[in-house]
Amino acid sequence: MGASDFQNLTEIEQLDDWFERSRERDVVLFLHDYWCPISSRAYDEMSLVEGEIALIDVSEGRELTRSIEARTGVKHESPQVLILRDARARWAASHGSITQQAVGEAITTP
Repeated sequence: MGASDFQNLTEIEQLDDWFERSRERDVVLFLHDYWCPISSRAYDEMSLVEGEIALIDVSEGRELTRSIEARTGVKHESPQVLILRDARARWAASHGSITQQAVGEAITTP
């Protein structure tokens, strides 16, 4: 894979599946606002990150963002990236901190 494979999450059951996957390997959640220029820049950065990434449209997925915040304890911001391991957030970044390099390093850190 040369770049991101975005998987659009729209249902809570899909989010449940990603949390379950995190028990076997790290998973990446990207909370994105299609109307925000800062989020657009973050999207460009995330599109350069290799691998599968769950994409949550924050304007359409309020139930999902509330669930992520409740499950992880990480205050919702957007744009925001969370890396989950064992159904817990082991890394999070938002706004200008979302870069291909930062996310890539966080993914490869054990």
